[in-house]
Amino acid sequence: MPNMKVVDMAGKEVGEITLSDTVFGAEVNEAVLHTAVRAYLLNQRQGTQSTLTRTEVSGGGKKPWKQKGTGRARQGSTRSPQWTHGGVALGPKPRSYRVTLNKRVKRVALFSALSSKVANGEMIVVDNITMNEYKTKTIVGMLANLGSAKKALIVLPEVNGFVIKSCDNIEGVKTTQWNTVNVYDVLNCDTFIIAKDAVNKIEEVYAR
Repeated sequence: MPNMKVVDMAGKEVGEITLSDTVFGAEVNEAVLHTAVRAYLLNQRQGTQSTLTRTEVSGGGKKPWKQKGTGRARQGSTRSPQWTHGGVALGPKPRSYRVTLNKRVKRVALFSALSSKVANGEMIVVDNITMNEYKTKTIVGMLANLGSAKKALIVLPEVNGFVIKSCDNIEGVKTTQWNTVNVYDVLNCDTFIIAKDAVNKIEEVYAR
């Protein structure tokens, strides 16, 4: 079982935690990670793009010139795709990009993502991440004390409006809760900062 030191918001070591091998010491499956990230990005797409076909463009009801005798190519409508202001041929229409993954694949992907952060030394366990006021400066100080890189993901054990709002103005910093953490956010951050209680809750649910 991997052991990690626990620090406070000032960066001072206050203890140690033993992490579950199932969740934080799993073998990293890159194929499953790719599948999970691809599904996440596809599911972010709205799929509302739409173009007008020749039947949906207004006008063009009259034949522009007679069929024969003009020396020009025959035309049936000024709203054909080759005309300016004509319809679009084979253009995009509203569709769903939704991709679903089964529960087992999601779990393997999450375990792989979390384990990769531990293996690469990019995970920091903080004893308690809490605030009693809106203060961006406090979070900036915490990140500096922890030696956080440019992109940081802060995982909380529960919703804390003071922490979340204080992080909103910091570029590259994102907050989430232990039960809504996703593979893409974990892999996309340079520093994975998680509260000790959030670690316990994740292990309680997944390390069975």
